[in-house]
Amino acid sequence: MVDDRGSKKSSPREKKRNPNGSGTIGSRKDGRYELKLFVDTPDGKRKRISVYGATWEEADAERTRLKELQRKGIPVDVTTLTVRQYMAYWLEEVAEPKIRRTTYATYEGDVRLHIVPGLGKRKLKALDSRHVREFINGLRTKCQCCAQEKDTKRAKPRCCAKSPVECCGAALSIHSVRHVLRVLRAALQDAVDEELISRNVARTVKVRGAGDYKVRAFSKPEAMQMLKTAEKHRLHALWAVALAMGLRRGEALGLLWKDIDLDGGRLVVRYGLHRVDGELKLEEVKTDGSRATLPVPRPLLTVLREHRKRQLEERFAAGNQWRESGLVFTTKLGRPIEPRNVNRMFHRLCEKAGVPQVRVQDLRHSCATLLFTMGVEAATVQKILRHSSITVTTDIYMEVIEAVKRDALDSMDTLFGASADGSAS
Repeated sequence: MVDDRGSKKSSPREKKRNPNGSGTIGSRKDGRYELKLFVDTPDGKRKRISVYGATWEEADAERTRLKELQRKGIPVDVTTLTVRQYMAYWLEEVAEPKIRRTTYATYEGDVRLHIVPGLGKRKLKALDSRHVREFINGLRTKCQCCAQEKDTKRAKPRCCAKSPVECCGAALSIHSVRHVLRVLRAALQDAVDEELISRNVARTVKVRGAGDYKVRAFSKPEAMQMLKTAEKHRLHALWAVALAMGLRRGEALGLLWKDIDLDGGRLVVRYGLHRVDGELKLEEVKTDGSRATLPVPRPLLTVLREHRKRQLEERFAAGNQWRESGLVFTTKLGRPIEPRNVNRMFHRLCEKAGVPQVRVQDLRHSCATLLFTMGVEAATVQKILRHSSITVTTDIYMEVIEAVKRDALDSMDTLFGASADGSAS
C-alpha cells in the first residue's frame, strides 16, 4: 500500500508485531497462506510446524485453535501420515502379530472395504470426530454392491450394474457397522499409544440405532419342520448339531470325531474351520471360554451315529480319492466343507422346508431362544453358548427374555377370574 507521498504503508496486520510464541503467517507463491508455529507434540518435544490456509483469516483461525489446545495442555499432532498409510502400517506391524489369523482377516476386510475408501485420503492428524461420525452414518445407508462394485464382477448384472440402475440398497447391518467402528477405534488407540496423535477421535462416536437389532430365530414349530425336511439331506447331522448345541458355523464344521464321545454323550468344542489367506484352515477357537465340553442330547447321539455310518459308506465308495481329515462333516471325498457352500445349502433347505430364510448363524440364536422359552435360566444358556459373561447373553437375547417374562406374568390372570375383564356382575 502507498500513501500520497509515495512511501509504502504497512497493512493493518503488519503494523502490530506478534508476541513471541504466536507464530507467523506469510503468503506463498501458490496463493495460499502458511502459518509457522512452535507447538508441544505428543512425544513431549517442541517442534515448529507449518499449517496452510486458503486465506490469511483461515490460517489465523487455525493459529487460534492450536494456541487454545496448547493453553489446555493438549499436545498437537504433527504426523504427516494419511489414514490409508497408517492403517496399512497398523495392520501389518501392530495388529497382525497379536491377533489370530481369522480375526486379522476380518480386520483387513473392514480396513480395505470400508475404512480406507471412506477416510483413507484424510491426514491422520487432521481426522476429527465429525469425519468419523459422517463416515459411520454413511455406512448405514450406502449400498455395498455399489460401493464395492460387486455387481460389475457378476456374469449377470443384478442391481447397480444394470441400465438403468436398480440399486438393491444392500447396506451394512448395525452389527457390521459397529465392527468397523471397533476396528477404527482400536487402530486410533494404538496411534495414541505410539504418540502419533494425541487423542482417539473415534471413541466419542456412537452408532445410531444400535439398539434396534433383533435376533432372527426359528420358532419351535419352524425348527421342527426344518429338521424334518433335513432328514433326507446328507448333512442332516450338521443342521441338528448347530441347532441343538448352539455351535457357530466354523465350530460345527471344525468338529473332529476324536472330540465326540458317542458312548459317553459328550463333545468337545476345540477348533473352528475358517477360510484364511485363501485356504481352509482348522484353528483353535478364540478363547478359553469358547473351548468347552458339552453334553449331547440323546436324540442327537442317534443322528450322529447315523451320520458316522453314512460317512463310512461314502469313504468306501470314494476309495483312493478319499482324503482323511478326521472331520465329522466333510464332502463326499472326505475334504473340509467350504463355509460359503454351507450357507447356500442351508438357504435351499429353508426354501424346501417352507420356513423363514435365516442364516446358519441364526441356528445358534434359535438354540438360545428355544432354551429361554423352555424356562432355562440365563446362566445355563450362557454356559451352553459359551459367552464371555452372562451380560453378553442377556444383552443379545433381551427381547426373548422379556417375552418369556411377559408370558409368565400373563398367566397370573387366572388369579383374578372372570372379574378381570369386567364381565362379572
